[in-house]
Amino acid sequence: MTPVETLFDFWCKLGDVTDLPPDLLRLRTLETWLTLVLDDVRRAIAAAEQREAERQRGIEARPPAPDWLLEVGLNRDSPPVQLHVGGCWNSGKRHRGVSREDALRALADGVRACSACRPDTELGVLD
Repeated sequence: MTPVETLFDFWCKLGDVTDLPPDLLRLRTLETWLTLVLDDVRRAIAAAEQREAERQRGIEARPPAPDWLLEVGLNRDSPPVQLHVGGCWNSGKRHRGVSREDALRALADGVRACSACRPDTELGVLD
């Protein structure tokens, strides 16, 4: 049971505040335990805030998605398969981002345009 669950369980069993022990020794013990649990909770909050800040920095530092994707073949010697608009759902797993000039050159060299995202239309190249 985590410290927070323990505290919650204790608090539920505690009920009314008048159910606290009457003697100073047990009250001090309870105070010490609650302080330790509160410290654990604060450390957990600080760790969660740090993780969230790091996640946010990662999102902000992520490079922008490429405007054009060139889907490559199964090995490094095979020619490109087809050209996609960046973010196309049909781009497959083997692709790399290319510039607008490289995309135009690929279409001119005979690389097939994706029929789903129509990069040839986006680039203004019509057959």
